[in-house]
Amino acid sequence: VLLPYINRFSFLQRMAASLTSTVNYTDPPLEHVVTEHSSVRQKIIDSQFKCYERMNRDPPYRWLGLFCNRTWDGWLCWDDTPAGRVTAQNCPDYFPDFDSTERASKYCDETGNWFRHPESNRTWSNYTLCNSFTSEKLKMAYILYYMAIVGHALSITSLLISLGIFFYFKSLSCQRITLHKNLFFSYVLNSVFTIAHLIAVVPNPGLVKRDPCHYSFHQSHLWTLFWERPLLIICPKHGQLETHNEETVSCKVLQFFHQYMLGCNYFWMLCEGIYLHTLIVVAVFAEEQRLHWYYLLGWGFPLVPASIHAVARAKYFNDNCWMSVDTHLLYIVHGPVMAALLVNFFFLLNIVRVLVTKLRDTHRAESNMYMKAVRATLILVPLLGIQFVIFPWRPENRLAGEIYDYIMHILMHYQHFFIAICY
Repeated sequence: VLLPYINRFSFLQRMAASLTSTVNYTDPPLEHVVTEHSSVRQKIIDSQFKCYERMNRDPPYRWLGLFCNRTWDGWLCWDDTPAGRVTAQNCPDYFPDFDSTERASKYCDETGNWFRHPESNRTWSNYTLCNSFTSEKLKMAYILYYMAIVGHALSITSLLISLGIFFYFKSLSCQRITLHKNLFFSYVLNSVFTIAHLIAVVPNPGLVKRDPCHYSFHQSHLWTLFWERPLLIICPKHGQLETHNEETVSCKVLQFFHQYMLGCNYFWMLCEGIYLHTLIVVAVFAEEQRLHWYYLLGWGFPLVPASIHAVARAKYFNDNCWMSVDTHLLYIVHGPVMAALLVNFFFLLNIVRVLVTKLRDTHRAESNMYMKAVRATLILVPLLGIQFVIFPWRPENRLAGEIYDYIMHILMHYQHFFIAICY
């Protein structure tokens, strides 16, 4: 669920260079590829090799009736298909303006032959959807990109004002405010690292270049939007690059602190959840709590997964800038974060249950009771980061997906601003 938050700005980089000369790739002759960069050419050659290997390995077509033979069309591998059927698969990611989340299709006609284009009389695969929405998605990517920058800038400003108020008015000093101060400070640091990442790393095509040794392209939410221009040497082993650039090292250090501060954010949210749950539900311990355990959980624990992730990426998947989402090593950081979110979700439900019970016991009007419960819930949702649990998956539908992107980006990048305003 957090992959969107980490990597989706490569799409913007991949398409930006191609907007002025978008090609309609509808009939893919292999000769066209020789003019492309060697890494693109190599990816197609590897895909072709795997296709022929699979065609030789798979058993013959066993069903009755006419069918179209398995084939390689120059870009994708197509299996045996019954006559009169349309088969489809995800678009390839060979070209900058191709969207691998769209679908390419191929029609097997009633006679058991692959469809031929009426103009060229050659077998034809339909790749028109692969780049039909390129300009629209690029425009949306820019909007979301600047929304993120503005959101974090507003967050830093509002959070610093809130921290100033907390420190200036001594009457506000208490354990709950101390937790708020630490949470807000982690928000400020996270926003600073995020803006640094967006301004210094995302627009730099060299730093955010995707690992050319990795052939699959995972595109999710808004943080895969920026990667793909030839830079370093192709690695000797899958998933690794030979990098000795000082800029690259600085980028990896920035990524390490970005991951660390991401963990701090959610574990300080967990600290808030634990404190509120203890205060409201476990009333026997409500008078004073030992805050050093909260400091250890909020600032200390996130250092463990962030460090393990850095070592693992350096050893097993040392892509440029540690930005690729095509590795399960990300779960080293995201697993504990998801666990913290799920625990906070439980705390939210239990806190609301107790609040509703207590309000019912006071014999107030029912409408007033539910209004307070709703208000408490709305405050706790952004505070505890529950939106990532409530909306964990992006819809497949294009319009619904765009609406989801806008909603999630407002919740993610303006979350700190909303919390500062609430308090």
